[in-house]
Amino acid sequence: MGFVYVKNHGVPQRTVDIVFEQARAFFELPLDEKMKLHIRNSGTALRGYIEIFGENTNPTMTMDLKECFDIGQEVPELLSPFFGPNQWPAGTPALREAIYGYHEVMKTLATQILRGVAISLALAPDFFEAKMRNPVTIQRLLHYPPQSGRIDEGAIGVGAHTDYGNLTILAQDDVGGLQVMNRDGQWIDGTPIPGTFVINIGDLIQKLTNNRYLANLHRVVNTSGRERYSIPFFIDADDDAVFAPLESCVTDDNPARYAPVSCGAHKFGRFVSSFPYLQQEFSV
Repeated sequence: MGFVYVKNHGVPQRTVDIVFEQARAFFELPLDEKMKLHIRNSGTALRGYIEIFGENTNPTMTMDLKECFDIGQEVPELLSPFFGPNQWPAGTPALREAIYGYHEVMKTLATQILRGVAISLALAPDFFEAKMRNPVTIQRLLHYPPQSGRIDEGAIGVGAHTDYGNLTILAQDDVGGLQVMNRDGQWIDGTPIPGTFVINIGDLIQKLTNNRYLANLHRVVNTSGRERYSIPFFIDADDDAVFAPLESCVTDDNPARYAPVSCGAHKFGRFVSSFPYLQQEFSV
């Protein structure tokens, strides 16, 4: 299905709880304060605050009823897409320490999980490391207001989409709302399980494995009557790392389905299609 739960992952629950506390505090800031950190300010580094309906992951179908805050690796100046300075709200050192520290913990955990993925494909455990000397990473905070009344695809928490890179590590609160499509085309609940992370495969591993592993469609519909918060960490690969089907995943019955693609080109193209302000500057 492209989604698994992991437990016994070595990340203390208190570490996760602190990030949730900081996420709630950030999203409770006045809108004008958050808008000072708007992602547009960061150019192609794509760091900062994203307002409700500011990103639409299924733009032909859905407006995303969510707000986000994105950071990545600390870089002093804009270097390239996804590499540039983070934006932080003034006077919040605890937020900066908690969120960036969590980013580093997640990067270590993601590397460990990818070693397991490599072993599962009969590859050397360090296979992905050659593609991840300086990988694109995004640590995101998410807030979903509750919905009520008639709900349709026109506006939900997050529209149906796949993630773009190698994999995602998601910490959920206890509200629920994550839905995952199985291979039979049915939506099933990604129910929160205490002490676990949800891991989902991204587009690049689906391409690498020629569909053996699935970059699964998922969405969020928050009809709980409560505010929902989640904390996804996205790990991809180096900007110029190329992904194409492994020879071991190509057979007469399953010929190569994907042309080679670089991580940076694929991910930036997906971002352009999701952000209205980027569409004004770049062709989709």
